[in-house]
Amino acid sequence: MNITETHLLNKPVAKKIAKTLSMHQHTRVDNYYWMNDRSNPEVINYLNEENSYLDAQLADTLGLQEKLFLEMKGRVKEDDESVPYFKDGYYYYTKYIKGGEYPVFCRKKETLEADEEVILDQNVLAEDFDYFNVSAVGVAPNQNLMAFAQDIIGRRIYSLRFKDLSTGDFLADEIIEVTGNFVWANDNKTVFYSKQDQDTLRSFQIYKHTLGTSQEEDELVYEEKDDTFTTFVAKSKSKEYIFIGSQSTVSSEYRFIDANDPHGLIHLVQKRKRDLEYEVEHFNGHFLILNNHQATNFKLDKAPVDQPSIENWVEIIPHREDVLLEGFEVFKNHLVLEERNNGLSRIQIRHMRNGSNHFIEIDEETYTIWIGHNPEFDTHILRFGYNSLTTPASTFDYDMESRERYLLKQQEVLGGFEQSDYEAKREWATAVDGTQIPISIVYKKDLFKQNGQNPLLQYAYGSYGYSTDPVFSSSRLSLLDRGFVFAISHIRGGQEMGRNWYETGKMLQKKNTFQDFVDCSEFLIQAKYTSPQNLYAMGGSAGGLLMGAVMNMRPELYHGIIAAVPFVDVVTTMLDESIPLTTGEFDEWGNPKNKEYYDYMLSYSPYDNIEAKDYPHLLITSGLHDSQVQYWEPTKWAAKLRELKTDDNLLLLYTNMDAGHGGASGRFNSLKELAMEYAFILKLANIKD
Repeated sequence: MNITETHLLNKPVAKKIAKTLSMHQHTRVDNYYWMNDRSNPEVINYLNEENSYLDAQLADTLGLQEKLFLEMKGRVKEDDESVPYFKDGYYYYTKYIKGGEYPVFCRKKETLEADEEVILDQNVLAEDFDYFNVSAVGVAPNQNLMAFAQDIIGRRIYSLRFKDLSTGDFLADEIIEVTGNFVWANDNKTVFYSKQDQDTLRSFQIYKHTLGTSQEEDELVYEEKDDTFTTFVAKSKSKEYIFIGSQSTVSSEYRFIDANDPHGLIHLVQKRKRDLEYEVEHFNGHFLILNNHQATNFKLDKAPVDQPSIENWVEIIPHREDVLLEGFEVFKNHLVLEERNNGLSRIQIRHMRNGSNHFIEIDEETYTIWIGHNPEFDTHILRFGYNSLTTPASTFDYDMESRERYLLKQQEVLGGFEQSDYEAKREWATAVDGTQIPISIVYKKDLFKQNGQNPLLQYAYGSYGYSTDPVFSSSRLSLLDRGFVFAISHIRGGQEMGRNWYETGKMLQKKNTFQDFVDCSEFLIQAKYTSPQNLYAMGGSAGGLLMGAVMNMRPELYHGIIAAVPFVDVVTTMLDESIPLTTGEFDEWGNPKNKEYYDYMLSYSPYDNIEAKDYPHLLITSGLHDSQVQYWEPTKWAAKLRELKTDDNLLLLYTNMDAGHGGASGRFNSLKELAMEYAFILKLANIKD
């Protein structure tokens, strides 16, 4: 089916105001730089015009969008609840009520047969707001007070509020314009929290608040002066220490304070060194330190609490060339390791006393397993999570002594889902440099034929060392049930194949990320999973950068692309240190004030490399209040593409005028945006219902 833009007279045309940008004796002209001002009525008008244009172009899919929304919503059990976990005398859990957009936080004292106590109902709190999000909830050690962080705009600027759980009353204390990261000290009245710069949103200060006092009286206990670092607070599992952490892309530094003496001295674990990353936990008079000192894939050391610096680190788990050590959990008699080998996650369990070890056994070809929430220390039961492309999210308790596992809960998928109707498999594409790239694939068995005619949605991220694991999605069934194949390309820039996978997909090797995606696309075509006329691509944020790059490189490979909140104006953004996140990302992308990085970024930046040529059908999504990718990047990209592209393919820009980087809030509101995205590619695939 030949789909072209309709209502051409209504196509938004952005005005051009030439802005000259010069660096390293090189000059660029940005005709849409003026869009960098959300207070300008002309900017808002243009965004509204684009939204109206999108509505017109997708008007013929409104019925399908509603069907998709109801279908996806219909698979979700509305009155659902999480598996309770036991902590400090209470079983804590969250639940959803029928018709509710937001979770309700509950607990029961000592036994699951006890009366339910609702400690926070987000649905009530959200009633007066278009956007609402609670990012963190923390109960004080005495279990009688709680703090929570709420955001009512979507820019990830939170307010800390407090509630007396014994009376149900909210306290007068409110701490505004903070990150949402906080911990309680053991005195039940002192809270440590992190605060961000209100312009750059970099978390750079740690304050201490005493209940009953005003925010103006809060004490600044630490300030991070290096603008490439962010800072945060955490509490040890032992509850004995509060950690103040500072992190950059390639370095970290921790301080600690006695949680029983919140006004005491703050001590340093190990001072920062470039290319030394570490994390800290407390166990039995020692700190356990996950680190990459002379260990690319990380190792685990220990050091005495009173002498924690690097010269006193003693190895517990050595470095391994083929295994990435991603995390750990400590118990009285067991050490649990979260690892990654050959592109797949795994859990290793080691006995602290007898030295024995084993892995939790998995029988699927492609899957995801992770350590769950384990607040209790003196137990031999491990809580872990598991799912795959065909197995819904599952919560298990695992006896680390007997090796028996108990399925506590599996995500209930309504609407007649049968796991056996779907098949997942793993393939490997060969990149141009010979590197083998894993691909996770899922499809509905009775709709799949390996003849090149299947519509296929290829997804990837490929940045920040973030591994895109093969996980289950009940919403994705709406594509699979209409004949789509879904493929995740585990490209470099992530960390699926170890730390080196990340290192060879960033900075001056960033183009490996884009080329890997293209090579996976070509493999999927050559292996007859799909064809260029049936291949669609999707990515968000840094994955949106990926979409823009591959679209410039090989536009003929894709019939349609969805770029969600895309980071596409790389050079201009990375030159502007007032923009949130910029300074903290010089070690991810490079600093363009250095000519070598400027030239390299310029060679792939999607916005700077738009040409007068044909492009695939394109849907771009954005959020006016996005704190990570500023709305003007996708907006400018859309305007410049409209100006230069030579085809009549759909080019649509949707801006959520009420939300930020994560889109609409609530568990069902977000499905409406997803239904629109799915309807877009189903329209292109000529699938009408």
